[in-house]
Amino acid sequence: MAKRTTSRLKAAHLFQGAAIALVALTLAGCASQPKKELTTGSISRTSKPVQSMTATELSAAAESIGQAYEKNPRDREAGLNYANLLRMTGRNEQALAVMQQVAINNPSDREVLGAYGKAQAAAGQLDQALATISRAQTPDRPDWKLKSAEGAILDQLGRPQEARARYREALDLKPNEPSVLSNLGMSYLLTKDLRTAETYLKSAAGQPGADSSVRQNLALAVGLQGRFQEAETIARQELSSEQAEANVAYLRSMLSQQGAWKQLAKADEAKAAN
Repeated sequence: MAKRTTSRLKAAHLFQGAAIALVALTLAGCASQPKKELTTGSISRTSKPVQSMTATELSAAAESIGQAYEKNPRDREAGLNYANLLRMTGRNEQALAVMQQVAINNPSDREVLGAYGKAQAAAGQLDQALATISRAQTPDRPDWKLKSAEGAILDQLGRPQEARARYREALDLKPNEPSVLSNLGMSYLLTKDLRTAETYLKSAAGQPGADSSVRQNLALAVGLQGRFQEAETIARQELSSEQAEANVAYLRSMLSQQGAWKQLAKADEAKAAN
C-alpha cells in the first residue's frame, strides 16, 4: 500500500511539474515588453525570434550575449537578454544570478524587477518572486505583463482562483492578449478542467501574435483528452521539421503520463467519496 502511494505521489509530481513548466515557459516568453527588440523578441533586428530558435541556436545566442555581458556587467540590455536566454536553455540558477546583479544596478526599473521576479520563479523561489513582481507593479499605471506574471506564480503556489483573477485583470488591460489567454488556459489544465483549458488555449492560439509555446500548450490540452492525432497536428504547425519533431517528441513524453493523470483523478474521486 505504501509503495503504491509513493508511486502515485511520484507520478503526480512529474506531471504537475511538467505542466507548471509550460506555464512558466509562457510567462518567460512573454516577458515585459522591451524598450528594444533585442530584450525578449530577438537577438538582433536581423535574426529570427528566440521562440523560433532550435536548442543549438539558443545556446549559441546565449554564448554571444554572455560575452557582451561579461565585458560590461552593468549593461542593462545585455543583462536582460542574457538572463532571458539562460532561462530558455534551462540554466535557471545562472539566470537568477545575472538578474540579481541587474536589479542591484537598476533598483527602481519596473522591467528589470519584472524580469528578476521571473528569474526567481524559474529558480523555484516562488514567494520571493511574488514579492518582487508586486513591488514592480504600480497601482496608478498597472502593467498587464506583470499581472500575468503574478498569476503564473500564484498558479505554481497552488492558488488558482487568485491566479485567474490576475489573468482577468491583465486581459482588462490588454484584451485578447494570447500569452495571458494561454496562461489562463494552463491554469485550468493544472486543475484538470481540460475542456475549459482547451477553450482558452484555442482562443489564445487564434489571436494575432500567438507564438509556438501557445500552440504547444493547446496541443497538450487536446492530447490529454485522448485526441492524439489532432494534438500532434497542432504541435507541428508553423515550425521547421527539426522543431516540429522535437515538439512532438516532447508532447508524446507529456502524454505518456496520461495514465498517471487518470490515476490521480480516481484517487481524488475516492477521497471525495470517503
